[in-house]
Amino acid sequence: MAGVWGHGTLSIWMPDTRTSSRLNTALTVAGSDCSGGAGLQADLRTFAKLGVHGASVVTCVTAQKPNRVSAIQPTKPSLVEAQLEAVLGSLSVRAVKTGMLFSRPIIDAVAKRLAKRRGLQLVVDPVMISSSGTPLLKPSAVTALAKRFLPLAKLVTPNLDEAATLAKQPVREPEDMRDAARTIHERFGCAVLVKGGHMKTTEAIDFFFDGKEEFLLSAPRAKGLSPPGTGCTYSAAITAFLAKGETLARAAELGKNHMVQAFEDAYRVGKHTFLG
Repeated sequence: MAGVWGHGTLSIWMPDTRTSSRLNTALTVAGSDCSGGAGLQADLRTFAKLGVHGASVVTCVTAQKPNRVSAIQPTKPSLVEAQLEAVLGSLSVRAVKTGMLFSRPIIDAVAKRLAKRRGLQLVVDPVMISSSGTPLLKPSAVTALAKRFLPLAKLVTPNLDEAATLAKQPVREPEDMRDAARTIHERFGCAVLVKGGHMKTTEAIDFFFDGKEEFLLSAPRAKGLSPPGTGCTYSAAITAFLAKGETLARAAELGKNHMVQAFEDAYRVGKHTFLG
């Protein structure tokens, strides 16, 4: 029971920690965005907003503004692996998402550790290039991502360009999204959510396919808004819902709903807009 200790006119309230609520844990393995709009900062903000405890493994430190990446310093693979061991060895992690992995040695270090934890639900956001055009995944690492990582994944969430790279076919129309999702699933065995936010359609559409179930997710397009970290936030939201026990298909639907709300709650900092 919480208590109050009195002495003269001073009272100190001591909380009863036995009544603390328990939160499910999600882990992000991603790069750090010093501007706070994308990367693991966006992931941790999303986890907190959705009522999940967020842990993080830093793969890269970046110097970036909301619209431009100016420098990248990758973390030593041994330190990435040490971070993973510390988190997975001390917290009951229910779901993991990966974002910017940058290099083959980092991919190898993460894949090596996660392969030992087959019970984890892994969401892979195959971050290959920033919205401003800066490469975030070395060309030599693309094959490693596909061969070592995607077979471990429960879900991969490519944007249009990333889907085209993984499926080895152009993705320009809504029907192309479906074809690419099916091809990626056939090649790697994981469920696929192709994000069509950059497609010139009247609504923002995404296509989900897990080998059995397929559906289109659509929402009104937020006109005039182009905040950083939309892909990070989307995959983080899905990861949070998986950590809370939702099925994959339902987590994808709830993740889309979260994105709609995040755009509605968008706020400005100086000249820049951030997701709420």
